[in-house]
Amino acid sequence: MRIVVQRVKNCSVYIKGIPVGEISYGLLVYLGVEKGDSSTDLNYLQKKIIGLRIFNDQNGQMNLSVKDIDASIMVVSQFTICANTKKGNRPSYNNAEKPETAKKMYQNFIEKLKETGLNVQSGKFQETMEVSYINDGPVTILLDSRKIF
Repeated sequence: MRIVVQRVKNCSVYIKGIPVGEISYGLLVYLGVEKGDSSTDLNYLQKKIIGLRIFNDQNGQMNLSVKDIDASIMVVSQFTICANTKKGNRPSYNNAEKPETAKKMYQNFIEKLKETGLNVQSGKFQETMEVSYINDGPVTILLDSRKIF
């Protein structure tokens, strides 16, 4: 499972010009589910995101987590981060999980985040979305559950 986490001042997701989710200060999380991902991957990344200390404390140091400051999280499905670009110029998405399985993982991931009590919003799985945000910092972190096991 691959994730791109961005610290944002705000984030909105639109489908066909209609807003489907909006957060103020918090995290924008792009989630890509790969073949073979399991609840172990999901649980690891959920805990990692909640505990990731990328928000500034009173001294301007990144020592606080999204939970520490009671910020919000926007989750957007993003199979393209599962791309393999080693051969040629056209990305291969063969590593991306089949949509029906990936959708379940995506929904489970959102539910696990909601269990923390934080405001969690999301885009819609397998929809073309417009994501508008202001990256704060900029702070962007790449996480891959397979690189830790």
